[in-house]
Formats: sequence, structure tokens, C-alpha cells
Amino acid sequence: MMSASKVDDVMQPTSRVFVAGHRGLVGSAICRHLAAAGYQRLLLRTSTELDLADRNAVWDFFKNQRPEYVVLAAAKVGGIQANSTYPVEFIRDNLLIQTNAIDACYEFGVKRLLFLGSSCIYPKFCPQPIREEYLLTGPLEPTNRPYAVAKIAGIEQCWAYNRQYGTKFLAAMPTNLYGPEDNFDLANSHVLPALLRKIATAKATGAGQVEVWGTGTPRREFLYSDDLAEACVFLLQLPEERLATLLQADVPPLINIGVGEDISIRELAELICRLLEYNGELTFNTAQPDGTPQKLLDVSRMRGLGWTAKTSLEEGIRRTVAAEKENLRP
Repeated sequence: MMSASKVDDVMQPTSRVFVAGHRGLVGSAICRHLAAAGYQRLLLRTSTELDLADRNAVWDFFKNQRPEYVVLAAAKVGGIQANSTYPVEFIRDNLLIQTNAIDACYEFGVKRLLFLGSSCIYPKFCPQPIREEYLLTGPLEPTNRPYAVAKIAGIEQCWAYNRQYGTKFLAAMPTNLYGPEDNFDLANSHVLPALLRKIATAKATGAGQVEVWGTGTPRREFLYSDDLAEACVFLLQLPEERLATLLQADVPPLINIGVGEDISIRELAELICRLLEYNGELTFNTAQPDGTPQKLLDVSRMRGLGWTAKTSLEEGIRRTVAAEKENLRP
């Protein structure tokens, strides 16, 4: 067994990089960014080729392929409806996936692990903007508590390995994401792709109204997936002395990734209507849950390292619509 702290961890274009979840919204963007940056040895497996919930399969993969860097973007994810309908799957599957992967990263000497979570790990009524140190300072949002608890466990596991074995495992918490390869299934998608699908369908079918869940007053921050991919590669490439500032023994190895500004759900729906040139009426179903009132991340830690998001919400939505025309059809 090799300790990750005893090897040179500067990522090179020939380094073996395992992107778990490479076909999803996050993983596909990271793969695009790595390929564009000249990384030639990406290790990619679909969920049918490698079941990350199967410990023996994960062990065999790491033993045979020996990844040097790992981005753990594989997870069971979904919006309010999916989280409320399948709480067992959201906690069980995510705990299995991340426990197997994080353990294997230590056992097989991975130089750096980037574990990806979500801003839903923070308390429901968190002070805004949300700083990393607000983790575990209050109750979670009930509608996604099982998923959030699983991700918090992953952060704790990364922290425990760093403290006990000197590994370099970093947990990155993105804000709400969107972009090409997103999930546009209305039964389990997040708010932005769901609104894109609803409004595009209403325009195509001539419907005069679009229903939006909740009051429209909650505020959310949205990060374009390619910006997140750039941020992830930036973190993997941090010089060791700068990475060390994020891996101190007395605080979780946690960093927020976002844009630093938010928008109400009503404003988001109106923006999408304008961009899609839909002139119908928006109706708000207040019988449906709003979720957390506001989720705006404090991104001063990332900005202090030298990274900021580049894609405006309007431009990101335009790019998403252009890339996903087929999936936005009725």
C-alpha cells in the first residue's frame, strides 16, 4: 500500500486520470476540458462497464489501471421530486459509490482526489453568502437530506484519510449546475433544465401557460458546467504549497465553486422565456415545495486562489439550448 503523500503530485499531460461519471453533466464537461488541455490518458468507464457500488469491481479497476488522479463526479442526483420519491437510493447509492472510490484511492496510491458534492450540504437557513465553515451548523433542507448527508459523509471521509494517512483528497462543492449533457427528464431533473424543457415544449406545442413549482421567490446561483470543469482542472493543477492551504488538519478539505451571484426562480423562468421567445403566461403552483429560500455560495476562497467563473447565465443558457435541441423537443 503506497501513501499518496510520498509521491510527486504535479499532474502531467501523460498522467492517468480517472473521471468517474464521465457521461454526466459534470464528468463530460471535465473530460472535454482535460482533452482540450492536452491530457492524453483519460480512464473512462460507463456504469455498465464499472459499477462503482461494487467494491470488488472498483478494486479490480484500480489495481489494473492504476489511476494517478481521480475526479469523483459519479453520483445519483436529481431535483426535489426525485429526492422526495427515492430517498433510499439517494443515500444508499451515493454512500456506496463514494466509499468504494475513496477507499480505493488510498489503497492504490492516487496522488490527488477531487470529490465533487453540492451546495445542498449546507444548512437550509444558512447565512448568505454561504462560507465553507457553515457546514454542519444547522438543519438541512428536508427534501434533499439523504443526498446531502451522503455527501457530507464523503467530505468527512476525505478529511479522515488526509489526517490519518497524509493523502491529498479535496472536496469541491459546486453551486447549481447546468449545461450540455444535463438531465431534461421532468420527473427527476433540476430546476433550470426542467424549466428549459417545459418552456421549449410550451412554445413548440402552442401552449399558453407554463407551470413553475413553488412561489418563484427562492433564489439560486447557477454555474455553467464548462466553468466548473475549468475550476476542477485548476484545482488538480494547484502547486503543492497552494493545495496545502486547503488541506489543513483542523478544517474539512472543502472549497466552494460558484459565480458569486444569484437569481430568483421567477426571474430565471422569465429569462428563459425571453431567450426562447416564448410569450405565454407563467403560473406558480404554490402547493409544491420551494426548497431552501436562498443558496448563494461565498466563493472568495476560489477567487483568492486565482479562479473566477467566466460564462454569464444568459450565454450559458444559449449554449445549452444550442447543444440540446433534440432533448428539448416535445
